Amino acid sequence: MPLTALVADLGGTNTRVALTKGAHVRTDTIKRFRNADHPDLPAVLRAYMADQPVTPDAACVAMAGPVRDGVGALTNLSWTVSRDDIAAVTGAHTVAVLNDLQAQGHALGHLTPDTVHTIRAGHPASDHAARLVIGIGTGMNAAAVYRLDERTLVPPSEAGHVSLPVQDDTELRLLNWITATYGPPGLEDVLSGRGFERVYAWLCHEDGADSLLNAGQIMAAVNTGTDPRAEAAARLFVRILGRATGNLALVHLPFGGIYLCGGVARHFSRHLKRLEFEAAFLDKGRFAEFLTQFPVHVIEDDFAALSGSAAHLTELIG
Repeated sequence: MPLTALVADLGGTNTRVALTKGAHVRTDTIKRFRNADHPDLPAVLRAYMADQPVTPDAACVAMAGPVRDGVGALTNLSWTVSRDDIAAVTGAHTVAVLNDLQAQGHALGHLTPDTVHTIRAGHPASDHAARLVIGIGTGMNAAAVYRLDERTLVPPSEAGHVSLPVQDDTELRLLNWITATYGPPGLEDVLSGRGFERVYAWLCHEDGADSLLNAGQIMAAVNTGTDPRAEAAARLFVRILGRATGNLALVHLPFGGIYLCGGVARHFSRHLKRLEFEAAFLDKGRFAEFLTQFPVHVIEDDFAALSGSAAHLTELIG
């Protein structure tokens, strides 16, 4: 009989919960909960379980924050998540807690072609070649993905908090402004929804303007071409994204492909070619030709973290 599991994707604002049949998420069971309406994750899971007639065999929570030994702390919300608490609420015998990028990595082998948009094709590679997922949304992170025999290994990472690299005077002014306004920036302080807002706010500061916009408004202006400052912010954002992606590619050598995911990445997907993502990605001097090997894709599946959690549990239980 296929495994019945509970899977949850816990972000800073919302939590999505679903049941699975084997490695497949039952989309008819997906429910979304506003975190602000609940004191902690167990309360969310109790609300979900109240409407479910089954006790899951297993449970997995993918969360936006660092995890160690089955316990994690959300980066953008003061919740702590523990394997023991999840087991107590769900009754599941097998429980896992993953960083959300780990869950995205476990999903890669289960994506359908219609949920993957290719930015650059790169070179073919073996099925066991390393891959890399980079999440750009409320926060930013990256995780390498390895296949060892029939198991998937996705080591945890907090790549979004490495120091923001700069290469020219424009980027140095941006870094100095973010440092003075918010403190020393990591990659996430530019490559995220709030980071995009900060790039736009810095350009307003440079221009002596006060017409601040939120990320959705800035992206809407980019889509319609109605605001040159929004276009400039998007171009700088993509330049830094391309360069950071190239840096991570050199660290992990993901010949099997690089997969951008998250809400901000999906919003930028249609603009990456026009805004010269590839030029920034390949901007590595004598290693530019080497970088042409790596395919780059955008994951359009908003439920990939749930699918990855289900796939991980299936591998755990065997």
